[in-house]
Amino acid sequence: MQPQDATEAFTAHRNLLFTVAYEMLGSAADAEDVLQETWLRWADVDHATVREPRAYLVRTATRQALTRLRTLRRRRETYVGPWLPEPLLTAPDVAEDVELADSVSMAMLLVLETLAPTERAVFVLREVFDLCYEEIAEAVDKSPAAVRQIAHRARLHVAARRPRAIVSPAETRDVLEAFRGAVETGDLQGLLDLIAPDVVLLADGGGVVQAAPAPIVGAEQVARVLGNVTGVLSLRPTRVNGYPALTLLQDGAVHSVMAVRIDDGRITGLYAVRNPEKLSRLDRETAVSR
Repeated sequence: MQPQDATEAFTAHRNLLFTVAYEMLGSAADAEDVLQETWLRWADVDHATVREPRAYLVRTATRQALTRLRTLRRRRETYVGPWLPEPLLTAPDVAEDVELADSVSMAMLLVLETLAPTERAVFVLREVFDLCYEEIAEAVDKSPAAVRQIAHRARLHVAARRPRAIVSPAETRDVLEAFRGAVETGDLQGLLDLIAPDVVLLADGGGVVQAAPAPIVGAEQVARVLGNVTGVLSLRPTRVNGYPALTLLQDGAVHSVMAVRIDDGRITGLYAVRNPEKLSRLDRETAVSR
C-alpha cells in the first residue's frame, strides 16, 4: 500500500473511528485525540502486513480509547457536579439510522458510563458496529470466549438501564415542542403532563458555571426549577447526538443545551449541559457513522 493509499484508507474510515472513540469516551475532544494517536500508529505500520485496514484501524482506535477511558474515569470521580457527555450537533440524516442515533444519544451514553471500560468497548463494538467476537478479542486483548461472556453481561446490564423502547426522532420532536411551549409560557400543568413523576434533571456545569450540584428528582421539583427559565431564557430547537434537543439562550448567547430521555411518551430524563468547555462544537456538524 502506497502512502497516498494509506492516507485515503484512514480518511475513508475517519468518521467510523471517531464514532467508536466517542461512544467509548463521551467526549469529542478526547475522541479527536484518539484519532490522532491512531493516525500516528497507522502511519508507522508496515501497510503490506495489514490485510484489512478497517479492522486494523478500529482495533487500534479501540485500544487507544480504552487507555484514555481508564484515565478519564479517575478524573470524573472528582468532577464537580453531575457529569454529562459532550453534546454533538449532528446532521439530520443520522436519525435515518435509528440504531446509530440511539447509540450516540445522551441517554444511551449515560447508560454506557455505568459499564466497566472493557465491557463498554465490547458492547459498542458488538452491538453498535457488529464486529465479530474474534475481531473484538484482538481489540481488547481477551479470548473470543471471554468476549462472548463480557458481551452477554454488558447486554443484560444495558438492557436493564436503557430506555424501554427506541423513541423515534419524530416523537422526540413532538414532545420537545410541547415541552418548549410549556416552559416558555409558564404552563405548569402542561409541563407536569409531559414529565414523569420520577423525572430526573441533570445539569453539568463542571464547576465552571453555576448548575445544580446534584440530580434533581421528581416532577414538582423539576417543574419548579424549569419555572425559573420562563421569561429569562429562550428555547431554540436543535439536533444533538442524533435526536431533537433544545438550545437555551440568554441574551442571544448559548446558555446550555438540553437533551431528553423519553419512556412511554413522557420525559423521564432531562440533561442540561452548561459547561462551556463542552459546548464548543455546536457551531458545526460532527459526522458520525458506522
